[in-house]
Amino acid sequence: MAGHRTRNVGWIAGSALAAAVVLTGCSGDTGSASDASDKEPAASSTAEAGAGSAGEGKQEDAAASQGSGVDRSTGEKAVATWVAAVVKGEPEEACLVMGEPAEGGAPAQVGSEAMCEGDGTKAKQMEQGIGRFRESFTPDPPTDNPKVEVAHVPASGGTAVFPADKITVDGQRLDKIILSNSTGLDAGELDVQLQSTKIEDEWYVTDVGFDIG
Repeated sequence: MAGHRTRNVGWIAGSALAAAVVLTGCSGDTGSASDASDKEPAASSTAEAGAGSAGEGKQEDAAASQGSGVDRSTGEKAVATWVAAVVKGEPEEACLVMGEPAEGGAPAQVGSEAMCEGDGTKAKQMEQGIGRFRESFTPDPPTDNPKVEVAHVPASGGTAVFPADKITVDGQRLDKIILSNSTGLDAGELDVQLQSTKIEDEWYVTDVGFDIG
């Protein structure tokens, strides 16, 4: 798999599924991610799947007021919410914090309750893709309510890119978790980044990029 490079752009078009296949094609039995993060993310945002993102008073209230429990107030919180939902196996909640920015004359698109809870082609593609990401993103041992922390990354032009080593799930770095759930890959051979973009005053996960080899 050396030299394989792929970029997931436009989840609504279904390419989230194509990107997920890259990792599950390398996936073997779940290994032990015993190498926990040796550094805690600084100025991190935290999300617990199904419970919204943790934060200070007003932020918690804002998350709780949304029926889905998602938090799109910052790029860090959008990514934390998405990763937690993926690990928890909640595709509808993950969908609600995913989007596509406007490009090439096409309007911006974001996950809506109608689309995310529906049974159309886009929703089914997204659900399959989330299921495959879950296989790679779940730490050992898994928990019912994973705690996700995302270190602060400065945004540029309404976009922020979060390397997997800036994201922890239950205290374990996401890049190490992915490696532990894969076969044929060594440390340094896998580069995973999650991109968040501000769309109409809220932040969404808009890209998941992989560089293998």
